[in-house]
Formats: sequence, structure tokens, C-alpha cells
Amino acid sequence: MRRVLCKGERLGLRDVTEADVAALHAVYGDPAATQHTPFTPRDLHEVTALVQQAMEAARAEPRRLYVLAVIDAEHHGVIGVARLRIEADHPHSAEIGFGLHPGQWGRGIGTDLVRLLLKFGFKQLGLHRIWGARSPANLPAQLAMLTAGMVEEGRIRHHVHTPHGWRDSIVHSALEDEWTER
Repeated sequence: MRRVLCKGERLGLRDVTEADVAALHAVYGDPAATQHTPFTPRDLHEVTALVQQAMEAARAEPRRLYVLAVIDAEHHGVIGVARLRIEADHPHSAEIGFGLHPGQWGRGIGTDLVRLLLKFGFKQLGLHRIWGARSPANLPAQLAMLTAGMVEEGRIRHHVHTPHGWRDSIVHSALEDEWTER
């Protein structure tokens, strides 16, 4: 099993561990942090199960799912979670998702996180295309993805079923050759 370690100036990414459950629950269990997700805030038991599934996925060959703890480079604490899922039918392409503790919002951390995910996907995994979908109302995610160099591709209507009904998604993507030119 190949362990993930990816460092940026303000953030780092590494595989989640059982020791991260409480810090990840602070994100997954927070109503503000999950307001744009297709699920309600998770309880501690659900986050524990997600971490166990992530650790199991890390042992898969080939590895298709990366669930990564977002680490503050200065204080070394877990401040968020990032996911990268390689598509089985299109192994050159992956979907990303991310969440940060609300205490980290408004500092450009989301943009740094997207940049780090793109670096990880293109440089370490050799991907050609990385994409992410966001809620139309999630303007901070829009800003993070656009500022990090992703392009808005369009809208998928009624893409995700949420506790409040069907929701559209706005898709953003980056291509390896465009990214390396930046």
C-alpha cells in the first residue's frame, strides 16, 4: 500500500487514520460545514465508519479512492478532509471533493486545498483530468476552484438528492496540460 503525503506551503495531505475521527467529526458533524452536501451532519459513529472505509480503500489494488486529512502546516492539526476518486471506467480522470472546518473559512485555504489536490492528482497519480461538482449556492467552493485554475463546465440538473430534495450541481474541471502551463 502506497501512503499519501503531499505538502504545500500552508497545507498538507495524508491518508486518514483512526486518530483523525474526532477532528473529522468537527467537519462532517458541523451543520455549517455540511450545508451544501447531500447528507445531514454525521454523528461520531458514522464518521468512524467513514474512516474505516477509507482505510480499507487505501489497501485496494488498484487504489481508486483517496480520503485524505487536510493538515495545517504550521500547527499540524487536521482542519479538513479531501477526497479524490479515480473513475474505474476512465482511469485517467478523477473527481475531487473537500470540506474544511468553518474556523478555516475566509483565509484562502480552500483555494490552497484545491491547488494541492490538483498537484497530487497530476504529479503523483499521473491523471489527465480532475473534476469536481458543487452546489450552485456554494460560492466559496466556486471561488476556490476557479482561483485554483479549474474551469466551470456547466450544470447537471437534479444531479444529487439531498435531505431537502433534488439539487443541481455545477461542474468544474482542470486538464493536466492546461495545469502545467500555469
